Amino acid sequence: MSENTSRSVDSNQSGIHERLADIVMKHLSSSFKRPFADHSCRVFDKIYAAVRDRDGPFILDACCGVGDSTRHLAKEFPDHLVIGLDKSLHRLSRQRSGTDPENMMLARTDLNDFYRLAVEADLKPARHYILYPNPWPKAAHLKRRWHGAPVFPSIINVGGCFELRSNWDIYLLEFQAALKLAGKTSELCLIMPEKPITPFEVKYQSDGQPLWQLTAEL
Repeated sequence: MSENTSRSVDSNQSGIHERLADIVMKHLSSSFKRPFADHSCRVFDKIYAAVRDRDGPFILDACCGVGDSTRHLAKEFPDHLVIGLDKSLHRLSRQRSGTDPENMMLARTDLNDFYRLAVEADLKPARHYILYPNPWPKAAHLKRRWHGAPVFPSIINVGGCFELRSNWDIYLLEFQAALKLAGKTSELCLIMPEKPITPFEVKYQSDGQPLWQLTAEL
């Protein structure tokens, strides 16, 4: 398979995971107490200062990969600071042609820490994106998906106009069910972006794969 094509998600699940409700309710009724990494705290302090210095709304682009979506959002929302976060320095360091918009920043961090630190500091984005996260498609990996992870309540509490995209509808159906358990409503639909904004979106769309979008006001 060439680098310009992509496989559809191969999973041993045919629907919402049978243990989803139990796992989500467990996380909603407990606290995620893992100690924060020192690096995560330093990065968060830098981001917190940048948001406060700009004194305006900001957008969180979580799991931003190489940052193409961050660049796109910065151009679409020039009056917002757009913060792209990813755990991979290799992806974040990928060179792109042209000059980055001045209203964006990219940072490497563990989002499991960032979300909790943001809740503690009451740092709330105007808009909040998770675009094409790793689907962890095996049923045994449910707890690695964002809605099955202990940090899920913090993702909700960070707030913002939330948007999640994936080429695997089950991921979004599960996220929607998890939001409902938390008392949040959401909308799920198929999309056909006129201008794909991530490398994954470009590949999935060129291969004719269906693209799904979930939105919610958190």
